Amino acid sequence: MRVTYVAAGAAGMICGSCLRDNALALELRRLGCEVTFVPVYTPITTDAEDASDDALLFGGVSVFLEQKSALFRRMPKWLLRWLDRPSLVRRLTAKRSLEVEAKALGELTLSMLRGEHGNQRAEVERAVGWMRDVAKPELLNLTNLLIAGFVPALKAELDVPVLATLQGDDLFLDELTDEHRPLVLAELRRLAREVDGFVTFSAAYADSMSELLEVPREKFHLAPLGIDARDFASLTRRPNRPPTIGYFGRICPEKGFGLAVDAFLALHRGGEAPTGLRLRAGGWLGEGDRAFFAKQEAKLGDAGLADRFEYIGAPDREGKLAFFRDIDVFTLPTTYREPKGLSVLEALAAGVPVVQPDHGAFPALLGEVGGGILFPAGSVTELAEALGELIADPARAGKLGAEGRRGVVEQRSDRRMAERTLAIYQQFR
Repeated sequence: MRVTYVAAGAAGMICGSCLRDNALALELRRLGCEVTFVPVYTPITTDAEDASDDALLFGGVSVFLEQKSALFRRMPKWLLRWLDRPSLVRRLTAKRSLEVEAKALGELTLSMLRGEHGNQRAEVERAVGWMRDVAKPELLNLTNLLIAGFVPALKAELDVPVLATLQGDDLFLDELTDEHRPLVLAELRRLAREVDGFVTFSAAYADSMSELLEVPREKFHLAPLGIDARDFASLTRRPNRPPTIGYFGRICPEKGFGLAVDAFLALHRGGEAPTGLRLRAGGWLGEGDRAFFAKQEAKLGDAGLADRFEYIGAPDREGKLAFFRDIDVFTLPTTYREPKGLSVLEALAAGVPVVQPDHGAFPALLGEVGGGILFPAGSVTELAEALGELIADPARAGKLGAEGRRGVVEQRSDRRMAERTLAIYQQFR
């Protein structure tokens, strides 16, 4: 089966969607599926083998300039094609020249969703031509609905089924201004009627997105979120080190980093922290969240705990494995209903028990694979208590960690994810 998977690059950031999409493409190929894996906006960044082809649709430089400049929109594209070379865009993202935030993207998002009727009509024509002449898909899978603006033009040119994986479209929508949010939602609902089916990771998220997009629930198909767990599952804890709580995710309020810090502080204020208890964090820190991060560091400093905290940045895969090897319990206490939770799977695969809020993907995930404790979302007190209980009871923590590792290896591997996804694809042949 010839599939084109369109992924969204994250401007140099290693994001959960990129990691998931990349792992899926690699494993689909191992199953014999002919996958063309092409990014939009920017090349993807991953900590594993890069599955993407040497192509880029809707290059971030051209998309931005077409939005801002009528003159640019009228220039012959053969004069400007060099701007979208993946190597150039990768250098710009490495310098953070293309780093943007969702709140500033309202007009651009609307234009992209309007496809051939927006400012990027030349890019739409190029993308459709590339699909027709180069990729020649039997099925197209989009990483989200936000990049589906070209689908009506594609359908007019090619008789090909289109699926959209939904893994955070609603979260992006929530970050838009009150002016742009209803307009973007209206465009998403229009495009949802053009899409043949949707892939989600949980029934709860499918129910929520069916209601939001006003799409019949029967158009939704479930595939488990999975990871390549092989190197995580071989990790063993490093002995003779202080007890450590771990957080791994984007350093921002919505991922719950502030809650993790507050729970760590609460453990020390209550006298429940064992001697030498530490907090380690890893993940992407964008320019827009540096003031927030500085505030968290200041809280730790004011409590005399600055030397008990370590931020390791956004490490490569070896650095990530070392991070999970050196923690005893993990939390990603998101303030929103997280649809994925990739780092939670990684922690479980590493044999580390987790403490997660009782919303989003986490209740179903822990109910299926085990390995963790749920706490009432947003409660610093209950998060601190659950973390403290596991730190104080290594036997229980070890039992939960072993349960989680076994559950991920058996039920949430990249192979299981790819097998289920391929079965969905085959329904549209």
